[in-house]
Order: sequence, then structure tokens, then C-alpha cells
Amino acid sequence: MALSNSSNTLHSSKTENLGRLGSLRDDYFDTAQAYVSAVSWPAIFAGAAAAATLSLILLLLGLGLGLSSISPWIQKGVSASSFGVSTIIWITVTQVTSSGMGGYLAGRLRVRWAGPQVDEVYFRDTAHGFLAWSVATLATAVLLTSAIGGILSGGFQAATTLTASATNMVGNVAAANSDQVSIEGANGIETGLIGYFVDSLFRKNTDTDFTASTDPSLQLASATEVTRILVNAIRMKSLPPADLSYTSKLVSTHTGLNDSEAEQRVNSIYNTIQEKVRNAEIATKYAADKARKISIYTTLWLFVSLLMGAFSASLAATYGGRCRDA
Repeated sequence: MALSNSSNTLHSSKTENLGRLGSLRDDYFDTAQAYVSAVSWPAIFAGAAAAATLSLILLLLGLGLGLSSISPWIQKGVSASSFGVSTIIWITVTQVTSSGMGGYLAGRLRVRWAGPQVDEVYFRDTAHGFLAWSVATLATAVLLTSAIGGILSGGFQAATTLTASATNMVGNVAAANSDQVSIEGANGIETGLIGYFVDSLFRKNTDTDFTASTDPSLQLASATEVTRILVNAIRMKSLPPADLSYTSKLVSTHTGLNDSEAEQRVNSIYNTIQEKVRNAEIATKYAADKARKISIYTTLWLFVSLLMGAFSASLAATYGGRCRDA
């Protein structure tokens, strides 16, 4: 009887001691879980590195495929609109794929949380995916600073070029040619941006037997002077009557035309130059406006693709976290 009581006492003592040890163990793990951070940065950086690397690889692949589809020959390669649409689709696919991979790794590699409820774990996994996408996006932006900067600044640069008219460009280049460049053509006349029109002014009248009595050096000086007059007229967008009369006299002297014919030729050549300048201005503004629109569309689609990447990373992180806790 005494042995039975003694055995029961020892059994109850062991059970009590095991219960205390279990309680201490639970308290230890609860205390350890309390000090576990809600953010697993190693998993986030691992997912971000994977996302950035995969994004860079896919971008290089898309660049290679895009260049292979472009051809300088007519009826060869894809059109500009098709190339733009395919570029947008590829950027979106790249974002969704790379961000999803990075988010999944961030959710799968994070530490296991035993204390939080299911909703809290779901929120933390979503945050891990979003943080992995953020770090990867910043890393990719640092690697591709020049390319992204070129895309975003294209619209602003195109807008500022609207203030630089083709008239000033023509005038400045022509003035530089007439003042600084001395290129002798076959007929001794200086050739420049508007040299063809100056040559047209001084073409001999083939209907008569006129022979210029002036020295070729004087004809060259007259052509240079007329070039400056035309440059100034292009800048002012009008040919003053005094310049018209003086230019007509020079043309009449070197070509054998009478005064009215020379004046008519000067007006015709000047109107042709003005028309070409206006066409150049229109083409410049059209190109600048087109570049501005392309820049706007590109920026908006980049914004959309980045949002899709953030959503993909967050969603994939919740799936990876669920697999981790299973």
C-alpha cells in the first residue's frame, strides 16, 4: 500500500514537472515570437534582387527582338505603330513576370510568424511583396537612369524646340557659311545653305548674247553680299524695298536682265525661300508635337505597367507566404 502511494506521488510529481516545463517552453517561444520583426528584410532583398535581374534580362531580350524587327528598307519590318504597341506589351509582361517572381520569393523566404492572426499574416505578405517590388524598381531605375531619363525628358525637350524656329536656324547657318566658310564652286560662287538660290539669281540670261564685263572676284563679292541680304530678309520675314532694289541692280549687272526682269527674279527667288522656311517651321512644330505626344503616352503606359508590377508582386507574395506556412 505504501509502495502504491509512493508510486502515485512520484507520477504526479513528474506530471507536474512536465507541465511546468511545457509552460516554460510555451512562454519562451511566445517571448521569442514577440521579438521577431514583422519585416523580413533578407527575404525582401532576395526577392528584389531576383526581380531586378529578371527585369534586366527581359528588357535586353525585348531590345534585341525589337531591333531585329526594324529594317530601313520600305515594306520590310514592322510599322512604327506596331513597334510601339509591341514595346508597351513587352514592358508590361516584363513588369508582371519579374515582379511576380520577386514577390513570390519574398513571401516564400520570410520567417514564419506563429503569433499573428491569418489577416495579419496576409497583410504582412502583401507588404513584403510590395517592398520587394519597390526595392527592385529603384535598383532598375539606377541601372537604367540614362534610358528612363531620355524617355521622360523627351517631351520637355521637344516642347522647348518649338521656340527655335527654322527661320533662325536657316539664317544662322547661312550667315556662318557666308561669313566664315569659303567654298569655291565650279563657277566661283560661294556655296552654302542658300547658295543654290544665290546661284539662281546670278544665272546669265541665255536669250541674249550678254557677256559679263565684271571681274569674277566682283561677282563673288556680289553673291556674298546678296547672301547676307537674303539671310537678313529671312530673319525679318520681309525683303525691304531698298534691299530689293539694290539686289535687283546687282542681278541685272551680272546677268544682262533689265531692271524689271531682275526685280521679278529676286521676288520669285525670295518667295521660294520663304515658302521653304515656312514648310520647315511647320515640319519642326509637327515633329515636336509628335514627340511630345509619344513622350506622354510612354510615360502613362510606364505608370500603368509599374502599377501592374506592384499588384503582381503583392499577390505573388501572399501565395508564397501561404506555401511557406503550409
